[in-house]
Amino acid sequence: MATKTVSPVSAPTGGDVTLSKEEILRYSRHLIMPEVGMEGQLKLKRARVLLVGTGGLGAPLGLYLAAAGVGTLGIVDFDKVDFTNLQRQVAFGTSDVGRPKIEAAAERLGNLNPEIQVKGYETQLTSENALEIFRDYDIIVDGTDNFPTRYLVNDACVLLGKPNVYGSIFRFEGQASIFGYPDGPCYRCLYPEPPPPGLVPSCAEGGVLGVLPGIIGSIQAMETLKLILKTGEPLVGRLLLFDALGMKFRELKLRKNSDCPVCGQNPSVTKLIDYAEFCGIRGEEAPAPQTSVPEITPRELKARLDRGDDLYILDVREPHEYQICNIGGHLIPLGDLSRRANELDSAREIVAHCRSGKRSAEAAEFLRKAGFKKIWNLKGGILAWSDEVDSSVPKY
Repeated sequence: MATKTVSPVSAPTGGDVTLSKEEILRYSRHLIMPEVGMEGQLKLKRARVLLVGTGGLGAPLGLYLAAAGVGTLGIVDFDKVDFTNLQRQVAFGTSDVGRPKIEAAAERLGNLNPEIQVKGYETQLTSENALEIFRDYDIIVDGTDNFPTRYLVNDACVLLGKPNVYGSIFRFEGQASIFGYPDGPCYRCLYPEPPPPGLVPSCAEGGVLGVLPGIIGSIQAMETLKLILKTGEPLVGRLLLFDALGMKFRELKLRKNSDCPVCGQNPSVTKLIDYAEFCGIRGEEAPAPQTSVPEITPRELKARLDRGDDLYILDVREPHEYQICNIGGHLIPLGDLSRRANELDSAREIVAHCRSGKRSAEAAEFLRKAGFKKIWNLKGGILAWSDEVDSSVPKY
């Protein structure tokens, strides 16, 4: 397992743990609360919490748990900070772009609270390493954005008997709950099967309002602290739904499924499985789906346009994406293509494109099955066009 550990400071996490004079001052607003007090603060200092992901949810999670004095924070991430992260991942700054996320996050958390220990695992969480990483922690907090990892986190937590503090976000909506708690439901009780591939777009495809992960991540942090302090009513058996546009919270009651393949009475999943195969590959890292439609590279397209070839450039993104940037052509969103295909000239060569090449691959495959013979998919979409042909075209 390729891991990298970053420890700004060393803090005791077991045995005769005490608070220093400086810590008493730092946590004074906790200590004067009878629900926390000295005993509760010592529980926080002894606690070991693992954050899976340091992105939109992981950023507020890490900041608030570190500030609260959780003694050991583990963070799992293998990504680097990108400009597109800064709109919502508030643990990072512009100077962090290009740095490994766990390195930048550990530095920020260590500066926020040098009394805690931060352990970084610079690796992709997999079926091979999840149990090994999770085993040393009391609580696992899921800040991921894709279905394979959510099922992996859930199953690993159930197998190890660790609570899973769950959160998810999309556009203006969020969810939060606690799975894998004794006698409570798990993620598979709520979602026995993943949605069909492509049905639920990632945040990279559908967007997310920047403040939303701050709200949901803060709720996850609150639930984590409640579990450590053993106070209040945790979100066990309850799914909290948040609608930011309506500023409304709703709650759904969840029951443990006795037939659940992981946490039920006769579980069929007794070890970690291949979650990419179980869910299909999706999310920000997903490649374009495999189709029989030929691809054309941005450089090849540019060369053909420069020599005057009669090409029909089909943009299958949404109108608001077209306003961000475009390379010309005709805009027909993918969702409208089936009823507007008659607008296309089947006698001309058609080059379909989108942001990254995924939606246009679907569009090209649809048109091929509809009888269009001269159809290409622009490999890598507008992102590749910006990289390889015209850097003045903004990337988003």
